[in-house]
Amino acid sequence: MIALADGMPLVKLENGRVVAFQSDWIVRALAKAALKAGYQNWWMAEVVTEALVHHLACHVEANAVTVPQVAEVVAEVLQVIGYSEISPFFAPGVPSERLNLVDLVREAGSGYELAFFHRLRDRLQFLLGTGTTDVDLVGLAPCVKQLRARKSWSRGCDDLQEEIVSFVRTQTLQAPAEREISVQVR
Repeated sequence: MIALADGMPLVKLENGRVVAFQSDWIVRALAKAALKAGYQNWWMAEVVTEALVHHLACHVEANAVTVPQVAEVVAEVLQVIGYSEISPFFAPGVPSERLNLVDLVREAGSGYELAFFHRLRDRLQFLLGTGTTDVDLVGLAPCVKQLRARKSWSRGCDDLQEEIVSFVRTQTLQAPAEREISVQVR
């Protein structure tokens, strides 16, 4: 038997990849579904997600669940609490992906901006190719300081930070038009 983190099963995606369950993924998908169903700022998304987490942790013995299985449990919870009209709009998609920019700098070598941008482009293309609609890029400030080989922030750091953000925007604009992509850079 494999002990899973927090007793939560993993999520098996359509392409065969297996990822950790992310509560924020379900909260975002529920909020979008509620908005489409006519509920502005629907506060129940967190409550429904907590019910899903409880169900997965306590009642699912499998090591992994599929996205349709997750959607089925969410539909059942929505039915029980009287919000079944949201179910037809609930499309969880693929969990968000996280990319640590400092790790990319380490791979590219400090001070090698061209190698960094090449790796960043490749990783973004891979992540966007997984079908995710949410990408979280973390470690921007430490990444910039490492690339500039600076211990303290400088004007050159400002310029490089703007260049990285602009590069990420350009790459995400190249994603398929039918998907609304959300990229957070921190």
